[in-house]
Amino acid sequence: MNKLPYLNLGCGVTFHKSWTNIDFVAEAEEVIAHNLLDGIPVSDNHFQVVYHSHILEHFSKTKAKDFMKECYRVLKPGGTLRVVIPDLEMIALNYVKYLNESLQGVPGAEQKYNWTMLELFDQVARTQSGGEMVNYIRDTTNNNDAFLFERNGHEVERIISMIRGDGENTNASHTSIPPANSLWKGISKRIKNKSIQLVLGKDYEAYKVGKFRSGGEVHQWMYDRYSLKRLFEETGFKNAQVKSAFESTIPEWSSFNLDAGNGLVRKPDSLFMEAIK
Repeated sequence: MNKLPYLNLGCGVTFHKSWTNIDFVAEAEEVIAHNLLDGIPVSDNHFQVVYHSHILEHFSKTKAKDFMKECYRVLKPGGTLRVVIPDLEMIALNYVKYLNESLQGVPGAEQKYNWTMLELFDQVARTQSGGEMVNYIRDTTNNNDAFLFERNGHEVERIISMIRGDGENTNASHTSIPPANSLWKGISKRIKNKSIQLVLGKDYEAYKVGKFRSGGEVHQWMYDRYSLKRLFEETGFKNAQVKSAFESTIPEWSSFNLDAGNGLVRKPDSLFMEAIK
C-alpha cells in the first residue's frame, strides 16, 4: 500500500495503514518503534499532515515545546498539525459543577465528583500503574459506568473488562503457556529487581517510584484551548483552531477512524485542535 504523506505519532494501537505510524513501542508491524524524546526520525518538510493524540501531556512542559518544534520541522509548508489532548477546561468545569451538586446533595453527584478529582490529579500524582483510577473502576458500588463511558468513550469498556475480569479466563483450558523468551525475560527482570533491592535496601521503594514516574505513564502537563493555542504559536504554527472529533481540514478525515468511528468519539474527554505551518 502506498503511504499518504501523513504521520501519526505515539499511535499505540490506533493507527491507519496508509499513514506512517511511529510510537515508543511497536504494537504492530505497521508501527515504527522510536523514542520520540529523541526527536522524529524524518527529514525536514516531509509530511503534509502530522497527528498525535493523548501524547503531548506525557511530555514535560519543556520537552513538549521541543516535540512541537519537531512536528513543525517535518511538516511541509502549509501542512496541518492536529493535536488531541485531555481537555483541562472541561475537567475544571466538571469539577465546579459536581462540587456544587455534591454540596447540594444531588443524587449521583458525589461519584462524578470523585472521578473528576481523579481526572485532575491521579494521572499526575500516581506512583504506580493505573493509580487510584484502577480502584475506582474496580469498585462496582460506584454505579457510575454510564459517566465513565460519557467521559472516556467506549474504550473504557476494555479497561473495565481487564480490571474487573470477565470470567472467561478462569478456566485452565484458556490459559496459554508464554513463549520461552518471554519467560526468560520475566525471570531476568525479577533477578535484576531483586539485586537492586538488595543493593538499595530501604531506598528501593523510592527507586521504584522514581523509575515509574519517569516511565511515560504519568501526565506531566495539562492544556486548555488557550494554552495549547499559545504553544502552537510559540513553536511557529498559525491559524490554531478548535475542531471536533469529526471535523478537520485534513482531506477525508472521517475515513481514517482515528478520533471517531461509527459515529462515536474515541476519547470524548479530549480537546481537538489544528494549526498550519
